[in-house]
Amino acid sequence: MPPPVAAPLPAGAPRAGTRAPRARRPRQPWVPVVFTGATVVLFLLFFVWPGALGVFYSFTDYRGVGSYDFVGLENYSELLADEDFYSSLGRTFLYAALSVPLHYVVALAIAVLLVNRHARGGTAAKFVFFVPWLVSPIVAGVIWRWLFGENFGFVNFVITSLGGGAVPWSSDGDLALAVVLLASTWGGSAFNMLLFVAAIKNVPTSYYEAAQLDGAGGWQRFRHITLPSIAPTSVLVVLLSTIGSMKEFAMVQALNGGGPGTENRLIVQYIYQTGFERAEVGYASAVSMVLMVILLVIALLQLWVEKRRNRDA
Repeated sequence: MPPPVAAPLPAGAPRAGTRAPRARRPRQPWVPVVFTGATVVLFLLFFVWPGALGVFYSFTDYRGVGSYDFVGLENYSELLADEDFYSSLGRTFLYAALSVPLHYVVALAIAVLLVNRHARGGTAAKFVFFVPWLVSPIVAGVIWRWLFGENFGFVNFVITSLGGGAVPWSSDGDLALAVVLLASTWGGSAFNMLLFVAAIKNVPTSYYEAAQLDGAGGWQRFRHITLPSIAPTSVLVVLLSTIGSMKEFAMVQALNGGGPGTENRLIVQYIYQTGFERAEVGYASAVSMVLMVILLVIALLQLWVEKRRNRDA
């Protein structure tokens, strides 16, 4: 009777007399813990703690220094009857309603031009369009204030040199708001442009080729292929632009200070003036809480609309 033949070992199985390889352990297991812990500490220190203080101060008469008394809902009841609050909030909504579509259209138009196959110098163009986003809002406000100064501005200098009259960029509220819109679009469209460029490049080229074979023109391809394909990015851009517009402060403060007078004073400027110039920190905290609720409602509403649109699609 022939001796039994041993069955072949499966690939990768350890042979007799050899040790199975041990799982390699990280040499520094504390590194992820340190980085995660640092992130949590920074989040608690610069987000949760100031937010909690804001909520607490909104129920007090704190003035920035000294002691304070708990006043309950007095700040909020006073806020409901504050005409300056409603004026600043209404101007903020108007600014957001004008700036968000403008930011969207300009950023999308630039992105479409940059990804066009006939475009040349796309890398240099991206750099040129992205530079304004790197400029500090304070510096951008000073630049545009110099350009559109009513008595010393470069734009009025050119207009008067050509025989025209000086335009009241600073003393007319609507013109001052138009300058703010131009400046914010100049500085804020670059980031949205990069989002759109990435989204458009992810659209399969086969869609465009098939549409072109069917005789679809450029506008039809853009309307029926590009826009639906970048819908999630569009929602993100609109959401970020809306929140950014509602919180606009630094550039407006440097450009015209909310002028003329308080006609273009936005809500964050109102919070700043109330809390730091009038030393009513408790009342300013109440305004901040109301603004936070408004932004939260806007964000949830936009996300709900997008979710419903995707469900019905």
